[in-house]
Amino acid sequence: MAVKTKEHQRIEDQYSEKVDWLKWGPYLSERQWGTVREDYSKHGNAWGYFTHDHARSRAYRWGEDGIAGISDRYCNICFGVTLWNGADAILKERLFGLTGPEGNHGEDVKELYYYLENTPTHSYMKHLYKYPQTKFPYDKVVSENRKRGLNDLEYEILDTDAFKNGNYFDVVTEYAKADNEDLLIKITVNNKSKNKAPLHLLPTLWMRNHWSFVGMNEKPTIKKEIQNDQSFVSISHSYVGDYYMYFDKPDMLFFTENETNEEAVYLRKNDHPFKKDLFHKALIEGDISLPTSKSEGTKFAPVYKLNFNPGEEKVIQLRLSATKLVSPFDSSFDQLFAFRRKECDEFYNEITKGNTSERKSIQRQAYAGLLWTKQYYNYEVETWLKGDSDVSIPPVERLSGRNSNWKTLRNHDILSMPDKWEYPWYAAWDSAFHCVSLAKIDPDFAKEQLILFTREWYMAPNGQIPAYEWSFSDVNPPVQAWASMKVYQIEKEQKGAGDVKFLKRMLNKLALNFTWWVNQLDSNNNNIFEGGFLGLDNIGVFDRSYGVPGNGKLEQVDGTSWMALYSLSMLEISLEIAMHDDAFEDMAIKYFGHFVFIAEALNNLSINNEGTWDEEEGFFYDRLTLPTGESTPIKVRSIAGLLSMTAVLNIKKEVLQKLPKFQYSVNWFKKYRRKTLKYPVIQSFVEGEDLLLSLVPQDRLLILMKSFLDENEFLSEYGIRSLSKAHQTSYHIKIDNIDYSINYESGESTVHLFGGNSNWRGPIWMPLNFLFIQALKEYQSHNLGSLTFEFPTGSGKKQELSEIIRNLSERLIKMFEMDENGQRPINANHPEVYKTDDYKDLILFYEYFDGDNGRGLGASHQTGWTSLVANLIDEVS
Repeated sequence: MAVKTKEHQRIEDQYSEKVDWLKWGPYLSERQWGTVREDYSKHGNAWGYFTHDHARSRAYRWGEDGIAGISDRYCNICFGVTLWNGADAILKERLFGLTGPEGNHGEDVKELYYYLENTPTHSYMKHLYKYPQTKFPYDKVVSENRKRGLNDLEYEILDTDAFKNGNYFDVVTEYAKADNEDLLIKITVNNKSKNKAPLHLLPTLWMRNHWSFVGMNEKPTIKKEIQNDQSFVSISHSYVGDYYMYFDKPDMLFFTENETNEEAVYLRKNDHPFKKDLFHKALIEGDISLPTSKSEGTKFAPVYKLNFNPGEEKVIQLRLSATKLVSPFDSSFDQLFAFRRKECDEFYNEITKGNTSERKSIQRQAYAGLLWTKQYYNYEVETWLKGDSDVSIPPVERLSGRNSNWKTLRNHDILSMPDKWEYPWYAAWDSAFHCVSLAKIDPDFAKEQLILFTREWYMAPNGQIPAYEWSFSDVNPPVQAWASMKVYQIEKEQKGAGDVKFLKRMLNKLALNFTWWVNQLDSNNNNIFEGGFLGLDNIGVFDRSYGVPGNGKLEQVDGTSWMALYSLSMLEISLEIAMHDDAFEDMAIKYFGHFVFIAEALNNLSINNEGTWDEEEGFFYDRLTLPTGESTPIKVRSIAGLLSMTAVLNIKKEVLQKLPKFQYSVNWFKKYRRKTLKYPVIQSFVEGEDLLLSLVPQDRLLILMKSFLDENEFLSEYGIRSLSKAHQTSYHIKIDNIDYSINYESGESTVHLFGGNSNWRGPIWMPLNFLFIQALKEYQSHNLGSLTFEFPTGSGKKQELSEIIRNLSERLIKMFEMDENGQRPINANHPEVYKTDDYKDLILFYEYFDGDNGRGLGASHQTGWTSLVANLIDEVS
């Protein structure tokens, strides 16, 4: 690290346990309703059991949600922004969106908000929410999407008149930490309209409701206090301690309890009128007598009745502190904000140095989104299955339903989420990719995240890693070992030394998961793996999560490729540890052997043609074997077949020289396996030189690269497509007298397969593109780097791998960059809006991208794995 900034010092203090800077952060979910953990229905109808309409009236069991919110690390004390424009039938207390069944392409948030700034210790954070001044089009959004089919675009908030003529407010929420227990809050509201406009602003503080579900010895309280004729509140919470919240003088104070309105939700009589939705009722119905009559509770808001002239801006200040303050808003308040903004600038200038201002902006918003999507996640399956006595006794069917075999899972942590609205729950492989970007700004947090998934309250006793809450037993690609090595390498480059202890911890626990994969997903014991879903939703001709048609078995190229990559990643980790502790050399030999057997199986050239390589078509295809013994390839040209290219490792000669036992094993395998006529996986290895291990032999790599770099197949102007464009002509296969087919679709999915809310049949996915680029770099580091390939295929122009790697990276980065017309390809749905001054610098990091034009698709705030674009920017700088 060339320069240690103030933020770097705070990070160091956090992980040396000098100061707990991470006690408070952006840990509030953006959607707690409609989640599996809040679902106590008979048949697992999570969307229907706890709806957006219920959320304002009904206490949550497992977490909380809000807009631009923060909480302590266990979500006991929460803060968020509440707004009312005087026209809506409800307060804007949480983000609105469509449920899975409501959307023509699945669940989708229908709001405009942007993560602008965030530092790893959350010493400075900035969030922008755009709030319409006219009635929010809740009904219009629902009804219009209901009319639309799978072949139609989604109906977005920008397609309505909600933001017409600039009739909206920009609501900017900023946080600055004076210290780890003193949070300064500034809410800046700007009237973007040419007309006058009213707004009620309610900065809301509340306690998560433990007392109604599990009981508390002492119920927490928020109590009104007076100091120098100025109101403030004291907070008493037995789990977190005592705090004070100060705020600019409001028009009134609202108090209530964060408890379910039984009458509104269940048509049962309430024991008192002070319920969760009281603020809504008071403002909407115009009777403020109840919330203003109370001086303490578990939910509180100072209420500001603001009237704006055209273009006017107003600022409200608040402060949450563990210390009682005499002058919370003296001149030091603004000074502290200025210091923290400056320190944020210094930190990111150091992180992104060497890049253009445009690319620095992309990186900075990517990192901001990555940090804003940290979330407190609580889900204890055994407790959830049994329910809480007298409150949520679940139907007996649930005891054998969703996640019922995951009783050891007890999650109670801060996690990096894919998207805090659309995916407010972790997905195991998403999280691994997140860590590769997180390592650039906070490698210790990245390491903690990876370790977490191997802990006994996550990993099952049999070694399986939980996939995601909708089905923990689904199988995500096993990329944790690959990510661990990437994180290790990034930190080593930053600090000059790697964390070998971290690698040892990961190797020990991932060995259990590796064994689970070998035992569970290779039913024929032939080193060709199955796996089902494997994260790629609708990439197959049928839904791989629900078994194989005709009671057959599907030997998956992607499952086998993932296991080859897993083997090589475990081998690489073992070798790195062995360089410091030769007791681990045996582990390296073990994983080397696994890789050799998998590679032989995938490339099998035996007389029975059992392998998945099609010599005539030059591609790897899944193979379906029916109970009759009949075996046939499923000839879909997708990234599942290309994934074989990602399993590659170049072992440097210096490593081989230092580990003689391992080198001896390599030579033995090379000699013995060739004697027994097995496929020559170990090619052209000469003692004293580097050793390249590749799942795809060189002759087949040259063939695959033709398709990979073909603009009529996988190569798009914006990266590598998930399905070959050759499938613009449908591919059909008949299985058990049923016709299955697949088509190239560059945008949203036109089939309901796996919910229809994501699409692997043509679009560009950042994590897979990143994997391909890293694999090509591995080939480049060996003498294969001198090879040239026609790029694009058919152009007659040859390029070396280094040039191809740079070109692919630039194509991916280009989706986010402003072009000469002031447009970013990701904004293709609303180009005119995003050309205006109010939008042009705002960047969203979508889940995936149109394979033809780079348009952003799917979850609009999935900064998680899409933040890998920040890594690519560094790699090409």
